[in-house]
Amino acid sequence: MRRELDSLDGLREFLESGVPLAEAVLQGLDVASFEEVLSARELKGALFAGCHLSPAFLLLAVERGALVFPRVEGRGFDPWRSRLYTPEELYRGFDPDRPESYRDTPDWLVYESFVDPATHKPRPGGLDAILAHRLHDLSVSDALAELLDVASGRGVIAIMGGHDRARDDPMYAQVAGLARTLTREGFLLVSGGGPGLMEATNLGAFLAALPDDALGGALALLATARSHRDASWLAAAFRVRARYLPAAPGPYRSIGVPTWFYGHEPPNPFATHVAKYFENSVREEGLLAIATHGVVFAPGNAGTVQEIFQDACQNYYRTHTGHASPMVLLGTHYWDPPAAGVDGPGGRSKPLLPLLRQLAREKGFDHLLLCTDSLEEVASFLRAFRP
Repeated sequence: MRRELDSLDGLREFLESGVPLAEAVLQGLDVASFEEVLSARELKGALFAGCHLSPAFLLLAVERGALVFPRVEGRGFDPWRSRLYTPEELYRGFDPDRPESYRDTPDWLVYESFVDPATHKPRPGGLDAILAHRLHDLSVSDALAELLDVASGRGVIAIMGGHDRARDDPMYAQVAGLARTLTREGFLLVSGGGPGLMEATNLGAFLAALPDDALGGALALLATARSHRDASWLAAAFRVRARYLPAAPGPYRSIGVPTWFYGHEPPNPFATHVAKYFENSVREEGLLAIATHGVVFAPGNAGTVQEIFQDACQNYYRTHTGHASPMVLLGTHYWDPPAAGVDGPGGRSKPLLPLLRQLAREKGFDHLLLCTDSLEEVASFLRAFRP
């Protein structure tokens, strides 16, 4: 496998090693200060992906047999980015005292170029736009894989759940507390990166280095804007960050994996790393695939139900890791109403556990299913898993 070089220090070290450039991929680098050195090396087989090259060196590299993927400019995003996003980057220019300033941030501007905010439908795009989006998502997946190589700790656990759960809903506090516990124990927590229970996941990880009472203080601040539909939703989150960021996240990280396809739901700003995609199908499959040590499914609607069976399919066919991983359904009254003593479907409940158990029995991962109301049981179940 070629070595990926996405920093000038890495490029300098590689050149000093004397390894042929044909064994490297240079990604997104401004190589102006290295062009003289590179010109003296064998360039055949070298790969320059989205690098800043002078016209003269670009011609030289192509003439000598290098493969050059040019930069794509004027899109408002870098298709060849070599790092995941941060909340600071996506929300650059946001002023909590002016909630409407969100419309000036890179996150909103990219969304608006991709989707019509009035209809929430993707704008028609030509091949050039599609290519830029696909290159971007490929680069994000690559950057995510590199982060997981160095930061996965005891393993990666995802928590999925409804985007519409209010910040003062008891389930929001429960998910945040669970995420905090698992983060403190060395797991890397991942969410879908959006509002609701996704935000609760990243919030819990964000506060893991702080005393327990910090969660109550954060929840009180957040409750002033209960839903992502409130104009001050993002401002409330930034005020929590301002209060607790000096002491958080400490040694802890978490990842949000949102999508501009649902860009009308802004990404929550509590994840330390944001893998934001254009293509939602790539985002969802990848999010579940990296959760090597289990997925917790809190109550949610069609999207969460889809994710449950998507995860079950990955376990059924062992498509990514070669082993199945835990699936936890949090809320028996929601996922298995008969077992919880509820007659019928019970409002918005989703009684899917029997079908899920049947699939698991067929492929021998029924021992990795748990449906419970106990956060302690969830944590114990996940701790005990060994791939």
